[in-house]
Amino acid sequence: MTGWDELDRFLRTDPRDVGCDEALRLLHVYVDLILDVGGDEAARRYPGVAAHLVACGPCEEDLQGLLFAAQMNAPPESEEDVR
Repeated sequence: MTGWDELDRFLRTDPRDVGCDEALRLLHVYVDLILDVGGDEAARRYPGVAAHLVACGPCEEDLQGLLFAAQMNAPPESEEDVR
């Protein structure tokens, strides 16, 4: 990657992007919203986090891991799920 590539990527950054620190601070809240009301609503409520997750691969991986863990530890929704 050249210096020009890095500059171009920086200039294309969504101004709503909250950065890694803020995204990670809110990630558990964002995951809860995704599970409760869906990804579109979570992105509407936290547009800066959504913008950051689109741009940052490592934070997106953290999101996917947290979603997976939350789904694996969620209680069954009905008695049929227990069987």
